Amino acid sequence: MGTLTIIKRNMRSYGMFIALLAVMLFFTATTGGIFMNARNLSNLFDQTGYVAVLAIGMTLILIDLQIDLSVGYVCGFIGAVVAQIMRVAPGIPVVCLVIGAMLIGILVGAYQGFLVAKCEVPPFVVTLAGMFIFRGALLLVTGSTGTIVIKNETFNALGNGFIPDIGGEHDIHILTMILGIALVGCLIGSEIKARANKAKYGLSDTPKSLFIAKLIFMTVLILFFTTKLAQYHGLSWTIVIVLVVLGIYHFITNNTVLGRHIYAVGGNREAAQLSGIKVEKILMFVFCNMGMLAGLAGILFAARLQSATPTAGNAFEMDAIASSYVGGTSASGGVGKVTGTMIGALVMSSLTNGMNLMGVGISLQYIVRGAVLIAAVLFDVRARRVKI
Repeated sequence: MGTLTIIKRNMRSYGMFIALLAVMLFFTATTGGIFMNARNLSNLFDQTGYVAVLAIGMTLILIDLQIDLSVGYVCGFIGAVVAQIMRVAPGIPVVCLVIGAMLIGILVGAYQGFLVAKCEVPPFVVTLAGMFIFRGALLLVTGSTGTIVIKNETFNALGNGFIPDIGGEHDIHILTMILGIALVGCLIGSEIKARANKAKYGLSDTPKSLFIAKLIFMTVLILFFTTKLAQYHGLSWTIVIVLVVLGIYHFITNNTVLGRHIYAVGGNREAAQLSGIKVEKILMFVFCNMGMLAGLAGILFAARLQSATPTAGNAFEMDAIASSYVGGTSASGGVGKVTGTMIGALVMSSLTNGMNLMGVGISLQYIVRGAVLIAAVLFDVRARRVKI
């Protein structure tokens, strides 16, 4: 197999890393290094948190050739409900609020999943209706008070706080460095195991040199960001939550029967049905899962703002969909990785953050982000034409 063909076949896996590096280097140069300073990177990752959580759920939806346009206002609605609960009953433990928010999200997902899977209503119509319904519900919840200020410091720490260090305060956050090194170890182990499994069944065609280069690049990237964050306040609770969610879904999609069934349904629904996969249950799962993650994202967003507003959730679904596609999820279904989606979320957030630092107007920002999304989908279409 020629070198050019090998590169083309692996561009979907590596293209988003190249895109992230290019975006960050560009904004570092154009902002005089401000983009890459520790404080800005910490803010960037925190701003990406709720979008990344939504995008992980959206990736499973898109892999199965579905869509969920309601997640933005579901996110805002659940955040407002939790804020109202804290205003009326301030003594409820934060962990109960988080679990309650996720349960509400599951109920929302079950309702929409039932209409799609059982009643065969097109997902675009179901979730478009959901967008209207939960936008109205958000306005109802916040209607009497407007913006609901959240005074619970423990809750607000989920969006603004940082994990404590070990052994007191230091010039560099020791626990953050330890966790960063542990993350690198887990990542390398996971990639080596995945490559070995592919080689076992003759499915791997990635040259060893390219595979090693990818591991080195990812290691350098993670350690660079870890060091930068450790020089500020360390890892925020938002980053920790997102990494835990990412780890769980990376395991589910790569190491479980459920994960294989999700990809099978997206790749060929009829074939999956004939092979005995319960397609309706898979669709119910991805919508319930999307609702649950929308509830978690609502918690993170409300905690970051330390309030719930009538406009919360506006266009969040677009950010989630864009992050998934930029991260390598195929527009034709059956292909996508949550790790790629995380990189896609960082690319989209970096564009917004960098253009804000440059003083670029909001109108031009939307144009640039739209152009990046088109480029990502076009890249996917071209990549699928490469002959095996």
